[in-house]
Amino acid sequence: MHIHFLGICGTFMAGLALLAKEMGHRVSGADRNIYPPMSDLLDAEGIVPIDGYDPAQLRPAPDLVIVGNALGRGNPCVEAILERDLRHTSGPAWLHDRVLPGRHVIAVAGTHGKTTTSAMIAHILGRAGLDPGFLIGGLPARSKAGARLGSGGPHRVFVIEADEYDTAFFDKRSKFIHYRPRTLVLNNLEFDHADIFDDLAAIKRQFHHLIRIVPGPQGEGAMPTSQASDEAPLPGKIIAKAEDAALDEVLKMGCWTSVERFGIHDEGCKARDPQGQRVEWSARSMTLDGRRFELRRRGRPIAEIAWDLRGEHNISNAVAAIAAASHVGIDAESAARAIAGFPGVKRRLEHRATIEGVALFDDFAHHPTAIEASIRTLRSMGFSKVIAVLELASNSMRAGAHDDRLPICLARADMVRILAPTRSSSPDEMSRLSNLAERSRNDFRICDDIKTIVDECGAAARQGDAILVMSNAGFAGIQERLVARLQSRS
Repeated sequence: MHIHFLGICGTFMAGLALLAKEMGHRVSGADRNIYPPMSDLLDAEGIVPIDGYDPAQLRPAPDLVIVGNALGRGNPCVEAILERDLRHTSGPAWLHDRVLPGRHVIAVAGTHGKTTTSAMIAHILGRAGLDPGFLIGGLPARSKAGARLGSGGPHRVFVIEADEYDTAFFDKRSKFIHYRPRTLVLNNLEFDHADIFDDLAAIKRQFHHLIRIVPGPQGEGAMPTSQASDEAPLPGKIIAKAEDAALDEVLKMGCWTSVERFGIHDEGCKARDPQGQRVEWSARSMTLDGRRFELRRRGRPIAEIAWDLRGEHNISNAVAAIAAASHVGIDAESAARAIAGFPGVKRRLEHRATIEGVALFDDFAHHPTAIEASIRTLRSMGFSKVIAVLELASNSMRAGAHDDRLPICLARADMVRILAPTRSSSPDEMSRLSNLAERSRNDFRICDDIKTIVDECGAAARQGDAILVMSNAGFAGIQERLVARLQSRS
């Protein structure tokens, strides 16, 4: 079958394309503003994306067109699909129909940490010999791709990053509704995606729709666990972050599945799950930067873990991943040993270079909570000065949904440079950005072009400092330009 992907360079769609190719389909696709790493990944697999959406790419007609959620009415290919009545579907629906049936799906949902936690789970299961399938919205370090079919082991496990963003222009449900989770990780819940959700309550409703489709405990007609074969489905389980008020509210809307709570510093977690149990999984950071921590279950120490990742947010992700792996039979001690060797995920506080004593980090952070966590983590590493460089690429940031929190989350940085949006920005948007700079107490500037940012950061950085680049888009290759600028000083 010939499958054509519209929006193929998004991390989710590129992963789907790789799965389709692995299944033996002929794959093609198109996108705009094509840039690495996804374009390089597709090229390596022999999939060369078409630049743009000229309807000529749909002649002769493919057997199926998978339409990414970034495309809508008015797009030339979308209009051609509808006019010619071409067979089409969404990425999540195709995954639901063609990949996930018969699989034990471990889905990771939440505002933050989905990519890292999903990659951690896949890493743990891989080290245990389960050969998991996975679809992750990012590239695990030292991995060729963020997607593969795998065999999944006894339970045919498939790990997926479960995004709450909408499915397609013709299906406005959240993508994760299609994923059939049997193990569901709920990392956290905050307001985001202001372009499709009016408020946090709207996101909570989607999360509750997700909870509604997770299987419950084994009923009277089910085979007892002690007699079940390796092929028998496991009962469902929800792994939920403790002391997250929004998640608590979602669970109180109705939950039919066993819930295990996880958190950091179990002595401070007073939350109880719907069955009245305390936090099941927890951890205690043993260093300021989080490079060593103690894993606990029901308050009992299980293992001390030393690894290369940093920050309490990553410890929290690790605890959730170990809990999820436990549901499919991986003992906590083995999972702890595996997580110690987890190499991280590209563009998640990724160390790109150290030049003349200046460390450059690349991060996907685009929400105030994630931005603050990344800056706090660099502070814990002892850098003399933290220079934060931010591209307001997300729709929520562009809409001003996080304006109140943005100066606060950037306050721990010594110097902040934000790239002004494109010339298409409205006067109101530019006025808002000027107001942000006025409210900030650190060296905070809005810059009209990348060259200015590169020059000012290159001039200000000294040995022992860190430059943190944050964007959920390409940022026009600013990372490489900063490297070149720092090298030119020597």
